[in-house]
Amino acid sequence: MGKSSRRKGEKKVRMPYVARTFEGLAGELDLVALREFVPSATGTVKLADGGREILVCSLLPGNGAGLVRPDGQIWLGLQVQHNHGDISRDYAGIIETALELEAGQPVPVTDPGVGPRLQDLLDTAAPFEVTVHDGFDFWLDDVDAGDDARALLEQTNASIAPTVKLDGVEAAYWTQMGERRFLRWVQPHDEGTLLDAFARLHVGGGDDLGDDVRLIGMFRAHGLLVPVWETEGEGAELEEPVLALKARLDEALADETPLTGEQRNARNGLANRQLTIR
Repeated sequence: MGKSSRRKGEKKVRMPYVARTFEGLAGELDLVALREFVPSATGTVKLADGGREILVCSLLPGNGAGLVRPDGQIWLGLQVQHNHGDISRDYAGIIETALELEAGQPVPVTDPGVGPRLQDLLDTAAPFEVTVHDGFDFWLDDVDAGDDARALLEQTNASIAPTVKLDGVEAAYWTQMGERRFLRWVQPHDEGTLLDAFARLHVGGGDDLGDDVRLIGMFRAHGLLVPVWETEGEGAELEEPVLALKARLDEALADETPLTGEQRNARNGLANRQLTIR
């Protein structure tokens, strides 16, 4: 077989799949939330080499993967479909490409091949402070946009689900979707340990957040579990109840006694109630 024939048969090396996409980054939990269900939010990360800042956005215009703004700032979009093995490597590849582009250019989604991940490119100790936006007006900050762009922005803003980030705990977001309201809270704990803890709380009635707030299930996202409560109230009303629940949850997480039969049944019920809330 000739060299050209052998090359045609070769497969491009892919990065191995990693379940916890953002593990090791200071903002892992919030990054999961922005990637999966927060409609409009931003936060800043820094490159480890030189400290250049990059704006991380839940969503970019046209569902873009990234862009270089007219002022040279790089924006990274999280809510983009990636299928190249390791999502963290995909994002890192977008940043690498953006660093080579001129101002005003979009960054396409391409297979970045084997290379550094976000954990290699970014300052992993730098805090990730999230700002939740009412819409996407920030897209047009410092941009001379035409009427068509502003009309599209207005249409996009009209479809956004109102979202509030709770202050007292990390990565808890209240949202209203139509007539229903939910709280989704990304958890950093091992799945088995977390299910045990919630089973203990559930049997004792300690997993609720008030009379009109009930735990309806959980979903998995990037190697983490996200419990979901349905609520009648506003996000601000959940601040104190969530803090109290965190204290109860921490106590349950530290409990290493075997589960009772009732608790095991509760755990099985939680494990089987997998949700998709978008």
